[in-house]
Amino acid sequence: MLCFWGAQVREGFELVKPDQVKHGDSGIRSVCPKSAVQDMSAGRSFVGFIRDGKVSVLRLRSEDYDHDGKLKQLQLKNKIRLIVCGGDGAVFLANGGNVLIMDKSTVCKPLKSLDNRQVIQIACGDHHSVALTKDGQVLVWGENSHGQLGLRKDHPGSPSAQHVQSLSGIPLAQISAGGDHSFVLSLSGVVFGWGKNSAGQLGLGDTTDRHVPTAVNSLNQKKTVSISCGGEHTATLSKGGTVFTFGSGGCGQLGHNSFRDEHHPRVVTELWGSEVSQVTCGRHHTLVSVTSSKLIYSFGCGTQGQLGNGEMINKSVPYPVDLPTECNHEYTIEKLLAGENHSFALSFKEPGNESKPNPSRGILTLDDRMIERWLSKSEPRKVVKKMAKKDINKVFSSAASLNGSFLKTSCDQHYQTSEDHCGLDFDLVKTSFAKLSKNESLISEVVKVVEQMLRSLNPNPTGVESLRVYLLLPELIRRLQKHRRTELTEALASKILQLDPDSHKVLEKYWSKLPDGWLKGLVKLFRKASTSMIGRIAADSMNLDIKTRLPKFVQILAMVYQVCCSANRNITKSDFIINEINDLLDVLQTINDDMNNNWVMLNWTGQIQAVIDQQNYYNAILKNLISLPCIFNLEAKCSYMKNRVWQGCFPLTLRRTALLEDSFSQLRMATQQQLREFWLSVFYTEDMRKTDVNKRDFFHNVFEELCAPESQMFMYNDNQTMSWFPAQLSVEKEKYFLFGILCGLAFNNNSVVHLPFPLALFKKLLNVKPSLENLIEFDSCLGKSLQYILDYSEDVEEMEMYYTIIWHGIEIELDPAEPGKMVTNSNREDFVDKYVDYILNKSVEEVFEEFKRGFFKACDRCMVEMFEPEELRGVLVGNEEYDWDILKQNTTYEGSFYAGHPTIVSFWEVFDELTSNEKKAFLLFLTGFEKVPILGMSAVKMRVRPLFIFTQDHLPQALTCHALLDLPVYQKKETLKAKVIEAIHHKRGFWEE
Repeated sequence: MLCFWGAQVREGFELVKPDQVKHGDSGIRSVCPKSAVQDMSAGRSFVGFIRDGKVSVLRLRSEDYDHDGKLKQLQLKNKIRLIVCGGDGAVFLANGGNVLIMDKSTVCKPLKSLDNRQVIQIACGDHHSVALTKDGQVLVWGENSHGQLGLRKDHPGSPSAQHVQSLSGIPLAQISAGGDHSFVLSLSGVVFGWGKNSAGQLGLGDTTDRHVPTAVNSLNQKKTVSISCGGEHTATLSKGGTVFTFGSGGCGQLGHNSFRDEHHPRVVTELWGSEVSQVTCGRHHTLVSVTSSKLIYSFGCGTQGQLGNGEMINKSVPYPVDLPTECNHEYTIEKLLAGENHSFALSFKEPGNESKPNPSRGILTLDDRMIERWLSKSEPRKVVKKMAKKDINKVFSSAASLNGSFLKTSCDQHYQTSEDHCGLDFDLVKTSFAKLSKNESLISEVVKVVEQMLRSLNPNPTGVESLRVYLLLPELIRRLQKHRRTELTEALASKILQLDPDSHKVLEKYWSKLPDGWLKGLVKLFRKASTSMIGRIAADSMNLDIKTRLPKFVQILAMVYQVCCSANRNITKSDFIINEINDLLDVLQTINDDMNNNWVMLNWTGQIQAVIDQQNYYNAILKNLISLPCIFNLEAKCSYMKNRVWQGCFPLTLRRTALLEDSFSQLRMATQQQLREFWLSVFYTEDMRKTDVNKRDFFHNVFEELCAPESQMFMYNDNQTMSWFPAQLSVEKEKYFLFGILCGLAFNNNSVVHLPFPLALFKKLLNVKPSLENLIEFDSCLGKSLQYILDYSEDVEEMEMYYTIIWHGIEIELDPAEPGKMVTNSNREDFVDKYVDYILNKSVEEVFEEFKRGFFKACDRCMVEMFEPEELRGVLVGNEEYDWDILKQNTTYEGSFYAGHPTIVSFWEVFDELTSNEKKAFLLFLTGFEKVPILGMSAVKMRVRPLFIFTQDHLPQALTCHALLDLPVYQKKETLKAKVIEAIHHKRGFWEE
């Protein structure tokens, strides 16, 4: 049955004889054609019907025609399943997915630009049309006067179908078009609109036209399931039956009991609680269908009877339509349609009818049934393989299809899709891909198609749903075994890196909330590809292709590493480390040694340039990698520091009795290049011999002097073991700048120094916020008191504490906006945070910035940022894990010495008898460092060789840069012990005047 009401037209639209038209109350008529109407549409100029796949159209009264035409059946070759009438003509969708267009003269022709595309939905506005294909692409044609094509502002419009690329990858459920505006709806209920917005019909809160699809954020997570566009208004329906309307309200078509426009989506409160199943917009009126009561409600323009309530006036609230009695009891409303000045209800007898309209099909998505068909053994293998190949090509060639698969439908969770929630069912993805991976032929076919799909991904996606593909593909690629995994991983990495900044942020949020197994799998995928590339570089000599490909993988690793750090995920740093980098560093070390040891020979044979090219090649690779330090283990970081290529020598000539004065005067004049790129050499006026001992002695003594309380540069904790910057200066500010330069020089020159500062110092250098734990390290009593406040289980107000504190003899208001503010249970975390921030940041801001400026004048920031705060402290300060057994085990002997030599046996007996402080003094004598290097005692490779030109009074000697001990062959153990103790306490020319 077809019920209709509104403007007068030929009786019954000529679907039946005039005497077969039933007239009901309120001007509603109904017909029951012999051939059931499968689909219909009404526009400004035409109304069209589909019966048995054939199209009939009737011209309506318009500006060009002052009378109705006769019902005309179009002679079309294809069977038609959908019809949509627009402002001037109509668009038809054939059963095979082909699109035909009809102009105002009822001439029909295929839309050539849509050939070979399987269209599943069509929509029309006044002068533009929209189509949705099976693979999720949106295509548009027609006028673009207000941006209704969604292409761009300067696009002139097009008679042929154009792809709306900004919607690529979004899995769409529906398209809709109105007068001069368009909408699409995603599978997860996200609404995008564009085009004319003069009355707020886009629901974006303003009246500015949009030339590209724009998300209606106020409808996010409203579980929108359908959308309809009128002339200048729009209506949406949410799951559960809630109706939102917005745009022009001049005729009451919004149903809000007013005649004003609405620029934001607003609930039609009169329908609240009703089980609305359909909503449709006409030019100036709206219809809704309520399933439970089998009622239709209408509101808006009723001057031509299109509201079906017996009145020829406008209504601003929903009123029931007076449907015929049999329509309420015997029929089910399948389609509701509001046209220009007409309304239609297409109904079928219950429980159903084979001729009822074919519902709009959705885009193709991957599901479990499809995979089971591919794996089926009940069908002939050739048939299954052909079918699977065809399906795989369709599903995996479309990002939209993949993004619409595996939605978390339980409890409608996919409707919560946002920047914080991706809407995927990870368990479903895992099981589906696991099934696929068991079939070699399926996987091989998937690889071919995915590779092509990756090339088409949009780097500037409009909606967050399009980013699901970047979560799905790593899991799929991981299961490909050896099927071109590296190539696909590289293509995926390239596409991730091309994403715009906003999409990057969303993707990183999604990563931060991935299940642990997925996140570790993501890391493993890119680490394995990086490892493979680095291994090839180390073994392959110079390969420019690999050199350009490698950074893509490690950049993704670095991004994921930052996500894991920020989100505090349960994934360790070791999961990111690529140990093969050590092999790369070994290759570079070999090249450097070859150059240093065989320069003359290489130059003479003409091979020097080839070696220099190799050195530059590996240095360039490592320089790129070092900006992504998460892949380096500590040994590799230290090795890279040690094996840097220096551009020259920066000499300091000093008096031993005036270290600070002489060094400061020369450091003031030094250039950044000298400090950063030149190797430091220290000469003493008392003895101008060039030796590395001088440099290590210089750093040892200058830092002892600067960090001593007598320098008045720093404040100290109660037991004088830890220093911090003062809130009030006692010395000129420049000293902190020069002190920073000295620290930077020590870092650059791999020198361990006396720097008794809390971890907060090293955090601040790396722009990491210091914590209460760092304050506890400096001032245990104060820090633990603040921790007690946080842990206190009773009412903190009982302590009568205030935001007013005393620090360094000065009264400070931690909250200047509210002097005398009291500490309470609700603000105690804020109080402690501000307290810590003041001591470690604000109170020392000026002086620390001077120190930091000096530090980074002397060393590259990228070199420093290789290290974590704990590692940076270890590099500069060393550690106190004195494992003397390891020192003994790692010692090697040269010349006539060997482990069982009497002098060596005596030496170790003497060493074991030394006190703890004497052993530390020996380490300082041997290496120039009083503390153990960051890599531990195993990094100290002591070598012992006999010193033959000596008397029994001669002292042992040490070459600190090589940890080489020259040991005389003493006749007695007692003599050996006395001379060792004397040597380790020798000041090497440093004395006080």
